[in-house]
Amino acid sequence: MNQPSFFSHCLEFLREEDGPTAVEYAVMLALIVAVCVGTVSTLAEATQASFNASKDAIANAGGN
Repeated sequence: MNQPSFFSHCLEFLREEDGPTAVEYAVMLALIVAVCVGTVSTLAEATQASFNASKDAIANAGGN
């Protein structure tokens, strides 16, 4: 019985394309998540500024 060596397993792994494809998808997912987090953060700041401006306008209209 001839068992494959560790070296032959490594070569077989390097020839397969499943590993690099998974890494590419992981990088793409990380970039998408980063863009989403940045967008939500920007929108949250803009919304907070809008609410603060509305609050100040209402307070000034009431004479306070």
